Amino acid sequence: MNSENRTREFYILAAFFILFVLFLYGPLSAILILSFQGPNGGLTFPLNGVSLHWFFNLFETQAVGDFGGSFKRSLTLGMMVMIVTVVVSLLAGLAFRRRFVGATVLFYLAIASLVVPSIIVSLGIGVMFQQSGIAPAWFTSAFGAQLTWSLPFGVLIMFAVFNRFSPSYEEAARDLGASSWQAFRYVVLPMIAPSLIGVALFGFTLSYDEFARTLLTAGTYNTLPLEIMAMTTNVTTPVLYALGTVTTVFSFAVIGIALGLIRYLSRSRAKG
Repeated sequence: MNSENRTREFYILAAFFILFVLFLYGPLSAILILSFQGPNGGLTFPLNGVSLHWFFNLFETQAVGDFGGSFKRSLTLGMMVMIVTVVVSLLAGLAFRRRFVGATVLFYLAIASLVVPSIIVSLGIGVMFQQSGIAPAWFTSAFGAQLTWSLPFGVLIMFAVFNRFSPSYEEAARDLGASSWQAFRYVVLPMIAPSLIGVALFGFTLSYDEFARTLLTAGTYNTLPLEIMAMTTNVTTPVLYALGTVTTVFSFAVIGIALGLIRYLSRSRAKG
């Protein structure tokens, strides 16, 4: 069997990709290794023993920082943003399948927040709440600020999905006696389910690691990104690295679950 000759461009792109991976995961691997420092270890190499001390210390009461509370707030906020993003994006995608007066203006208004600097959005929402006499909080003002970031992405994804979705599937279902709701429930929804999982993953991850739009809207209690930023200026032990390792593993777990669901749905649809 003849092997295809690689061009010079292939090797250039391969070298660029390798450098990109090293740049992306090199610092992450250093954090991962240093998080296993011994009890007397510091923030730099070499390792002074190997232990899980800083992981256990992470979940204990800290003199500075509240990892447990900030993690719960970010997890709850991420779930809230994810649910609203999926529902609104799906409804918007269905609505824009048919042209209506003002559709173009509404579309550009929906995605306008993507071109506005995040810190300006955070400042504007924070000031608006304060001027209204409402104290900013992670579950109100920060929730709204993060939706201005996640919703445009979800809407754009659903627009792309429905632009490629053939209405003939729904027409066939109606010809067989299905109502509009049954056609959506048993035909449309299973076909777009992997895309909805993608929107959910976008919504959750964009909320979970959002810093700028949460900075001036979270109020008294920090979310996890704000807590990490605060810890970088106050914590001088490897507990910060342990936090980075835990949050990274959690992020990969979320991605793995989403990919597993997409694969399961794809297999179920193929069998059906």
